[in-house]
Amino acid sequence: MTPAHDHQLAPGGRTPLAELLRGHRLRAGLTQAELAQRAGIGVRTVRDLERGRSSRPQRTTVELLADALGLTDGPRAAFLTTARGRVTVPAVAADPGRAPAAGSAPREPDPSGTPIALPPPVDLIGRERDLADLAALLTTDHWPPVVTLVGLAGVGKTALALAVAHEVVAAYPGGVAGVLVGEGSDAADVLAAMSAVLGAARLPDLAVRLRNRPALLLVDAAERAPDPLAEALRQLTDAVPSLRVLVTGRHPVGVPGELVRPVAPLDVPPADVVDAADLAHYPAAALFAARLARVRPEPPDPRELPALAALVRRLGGLPLAIELMAARGRILDLDELLDRYGDRVLDLASPDLGRRGWEAAEPAGSGRARAAVAVTLREAVATSYRLLAASERAAVRRLSAFANRWSVELAEELLADEADRDGAVVVDPVPLLDRLVELGLLSVRGSGPFRFRLLDAVRDFAVERAAGLGELTAIRRRHAVVVARLVTRTAPDLVGAKLPAAVRQLDEATSDISAALAHAATDDPLTALRLAAALTRWWRLRGRDVSGRQWLRRLLADPRTADADPVLRAWALLGVARLAAEHGAGAQELPAARAALDAFAAQGEVTGELEARTVLCALLVGAGEHDEGREQAQAVLALATRHGRIRDMAVAQNNLTWHEIRLGDLTGARRRLAIVDRLAAQCDERRLRLLARANLADVARLQGRYAEAVEQGRRVAGALADLGDPGHRRRVLGTVGLALAQDGRLDEAVDVLAELRAEARPVSLPGPAVPVDGPLAAASPSRRDVVPPGSALPDGVVVARSGSVSPVAVVPSPSGSGRLGWPVGPGRAGTAVATPQPEEGIVALIEGTVALHRGDRELAAEWFGAAVEAGVDGQYRRDVVEALVGLAASTGDRAVLDRLDRACRESGIRLLPYEQDLLRGLRPVG
Repeated sequence: MTPAHDHQLAPGGRTPLAELLRGHRLRAGLTQAELAQRAGIGVRTVRDLERGRSSRPQRTTVELLADALGLTDGPRAAFLTTARGRVTVPAVAADPGRAPAAGSAPREPDPSGTPIALPPPVDLIGRERDLADLAALLTTDHWPPVVTLVGLAGVGKTALALAVAHEVVAAYPGGVAGVLVGEGSDAADVLAAMSAVLGAARLPDLAVRLRNRPALLLVDAAERAPDPLAEALRQLTDAVPSLRVLVTGRHPVGVPGELVRPVAPLDVPPADVVDAADLAHYPAAALFAARLARVRPEPPDPRELPALAALVRRLGGLPLAIELMAARGRILDLDELLDRYGDRVLDLASPDLGRRGWEAAEPAGSGRARAAVAVTLREAVATSYRLLAASERAAVRRLSAFANRWSVELAEELLADEADRDGAVVVDPVPLLDRLVELGLLSVRGSGPFRFRLLDAVRDFAVERAAGLGELTAIRRRHAVVVARLVTRTAPDLVGAKLPAAVRQLDEATSDISAALAHAATDDPLTALRLAAALTRWWRLRGRDVSGRQWLRRLLADPRTADADPVLRAWALLGVARLAAEHGAGAQELPAARAALDAFAAQGEVTGELEARTVLCALLVGAGEHDEGREQAQAVLALATRHGRIRDMAVAQNNLTWHEIRLGDLTGARRRLAIVDRLAAQCDERRLRLLARANLADVARLQGRYAEAVEQGRRVAGALADLGDPGHRRRVLGTVGLALAQDGRLDEAVDVLAELRAEARPVSLPGPAVPVDGPLAAASPSRRDVVPPGSALPDGVVVARSGSVSPVAVVPSPSGSGRLGWPVGPGRAGTAVATPQPEEGIVALIEGTVALHRGDRELAAEWFGAAVEAGVDGQYRRDVVEALVGLAASTGDRAVLDRLDRACRESGIRLLPYEQDLLRGLRPVG
């Protein structure tokens, strides 16, 4: 046992040599043989001295022992004079001005007068809440006798315990002291060291000394002698009720009344946080930066910040691992550190992983410092892993398949016996999780279901063990099945009132969804197909339509899925078509949508048939097949009415509104949107109601009721922002901006343009970009996203001289470039739209309208021309017609009028009264 100082704390009077020698040896963590070997004397000599058989040893022997024990200054003099039997050793606990410990900084007496026998505290980063909670716990009236901090090596248990002990000194007038458990100590050794460090020779003396005087004892490294320590603590707490014990170790001690507090790693920044100011709010990043500053003068370059964030995530927020990695910054920059060590975290090594608190602080030449043996993080984790039973280790290897946080229910599924397909045998994971938390191997954070996560180092180690045992493939296959079940259960809630919660749940499982899909696509394509088919709506909501479509096409083409359930393949085919529509490729997937409809009809799958017809309606309108598109919408309405599907009735009514807009029947469109609003209210579809009102705002604009359009649009935009639907919100802002421009409220329109551009986020999709002339500044969901040469896109992206950039996703609408989503597919109405940026077409229309009102026809023509080109490959033609009307009004060009007539004939779109007024009196320009 090693105390937190170099003195024996005696109650006063002469200290016998035997007792003093034994106390120093135990505090140094040495056996009699080890002390004899270090001193170069016989083990029998040490044994006789401790038994009192030799009370007057030779001076040379005493000096050799003092050197071996690392005694210096006052403690050495006391030891030597005691050996000669001439000096009284004063009670150190009664002397607040005593000499400091070897390896410790000198300390001023505590103002409270409490005797302290501890090393000084270290600076903590990110432990403020832990420190406050533990300090409050240790200063309450009804406190547990033993509080144990558990966790992995290097997580910061000892540093936290020291900081807490110093924080609460004033509450313990009987003294605050600490001991370090030595390897191989027995209960008598432990109890003797505890008594000595608190100023008593024996336990009964300590009970007398601390009667009615609260004292705090810090015991470090409990795992070195767990059973002897438990026995010693039972005796100590029974004999001294006023004593409180703070223990650190890799597992609980197991004594009555023990309170276990796991010490978690530091919080790490999420992947999207790379700004220096934001990173500083995450303790793991702050600790890395602080330790890096010790080895290099320059702070991290902004280009290094993503690597810094990635490093601390890979290190799992483990403080010692962070310090070890930061120390290597003396030689390597952060990108080099990530490249070299990002996949080798378990190989990080340090002597400090095998040393504790004051032990690590001892100077190398003190005589007490042990030989430094590098211990890897892998070996440190293995020590805790070996504390588990065989079945618990197997469970940890399975749980390592989870890439992020998970729930009790997911753990239960993953740990279930694969042979028990009916779920007859229930595996309760709660005792296992409690055990893992108890050992500090499992992090529990947050209040939602997805709050459990293996520490990163533990997960990496378990994956290694699973691979070494040949289990990894089977574990990952099981993980993919569990994730597929989760997504399949959640997918139906991606429409309706439960949509926000369902989206959040899948967002939390994003990493596991990606990992499961990647593995199953190779090893178990049927599970991968089941998973991908259920992800379609979520992919749309999160702007992943391109990659989602690619996944589905790949899995459908895999010969191993050719004999899959026809309904499953039909859902996958429909997903391909639905996702293709998001980026202007819907016409290419018309055959897939038709095949899905045929399969659903053949199987009598009503839900599938409704969705297939709804998707077909959108694709057909986009392909210019307006009559068939209307027929599909009418078929959806009839089928939904027959089966009492209120939401599908609302979606069909919304889709039919487009056809009334196309024919110029705006009054009929308003009536139909009122029906949509009523039906959406019946099925508690708030988002669908908001979408209907957004469409109503656009109808009001087309009717020339600009003030109404602005007022309605602003209300809807605010509500969509509250619901977390940025895609539809930006589209409604487009309607508001255009209404303001058409009403002559130009300054307000310009403000809306600035807001749209500030939120622009380009999304690259496959396909050639087609440059056009004219100024374009905002990103667009149209098939072509074009800007003038040298223009800067949002976030500083500069396009080439051709003016072309990769196209981005399309969202259809009756007017403007895909503003509001007409017609809507299943799940579109009332849901967040995939496209995360404002539309280029509507921005160009607003700019053109503003320029026309200001009398700048040349600039207006540029913008209207850009809006026309933005809608060329769009799914709907109302945006092109409106842009062509503006272009014709700006130029009077007969060729533009001819193109407008042709567009109206091909689409069946009828010009509205205000558009006819703009064109009245135009003559060909000679």
